[in-house]
Amino acid sequence: MQASEWQGRVGQKWAAEWRRTDRSFAGLTDHLVARATSRPVKCMLDIGCGAGELSIALARALPDAEIRGIDISDELVDVARERAANLPNTQFEIADAGAWPGDGFTPDLLISRHGVMFFPEPVQAFAHLSRIAAPNARLIFSCFRDMSQNDWASGITRFLPEGMVEEPAAMVPGPFAFADRDAVSAMLTRAGWLHVAFEPVDYAYVAGAGDDPVEDALGYFLQIGPAPRAAAQLQPAQRADFIQQLREFLVQHRDGQMVALNAAAWIVSARTSDVPK
Repeated sequence: MQASEWQGRVGQKWAAEWRRTDRSFAGLTDHLVARATSRPVKCMLDIGCGAGELSIALARALPDAEIRGIDISDELVDVARERAANLPNTQFEIADAGAWPGDGFTPDLLISRHGVMFFPEPVQAFAHLSRIAAPNARLIFSCFRDMSQNDWASGITRFLPEGMVEEPAAMVPGPFAFADRDAVSAMLTRAGWLHVAFEPVDYAYVAGAGDDPVEDALGYFLQIGPAPRAAAQLQPAQRADFIQQLREFLVQHRDGQMVALNAAAWIVSARTSDVPK
């Protein structure tokens, strides 16, 4: 997935689907907030902030901290600004984290909820972030583990014809670019980060809710994730068959008014040097 897509069609879809996206990541957000608030924070940078859920949660938990969220999608930043209109300690900017100048903002916490796996040049991007960070700043971000451990992806793509979905590769921009912990550790070390650590986190990816959670989840997955682009290329009969198989799969994961699937993530942490730049 290219940056231009986040600035166009993909960004528009995620901006329109922010409520269901927040719901699907809520369990992971709780883990990130707990890690972030375990120590004092003066200035926080939310990298790839999307529609702003993590920034907003941390702005409320850390009312004395200055919160900045940056994202390359103007549609998502517009949503984030609207949602945070009553939070005076929060600002959002349209910017590429790999080149954002900071303008004197020196974060002691750099955080991201799945916003860093799309860097085209991750070593350069993380090296830049290290340079603009405060001495002994913390880096905390989440990323998906292997696709096979994430039912919301592997369970859906198996219904598509062979070859319709590319196999994820380490460090190739996409949802599973950072699944390989050894590759991520080496990349961050090359970028100048210290004390790299990984915490595996499993959580419920809530895809559907309400009176008809299956149809809610089906509608969501036909907008967000690995299915929409591939499904759009199918012939009508193939697409109808794919949708029916996906619906039956989601029925199997229904529990009352909810459809939830297994999701597996890393929470990665690191630090900058304690020597002033």
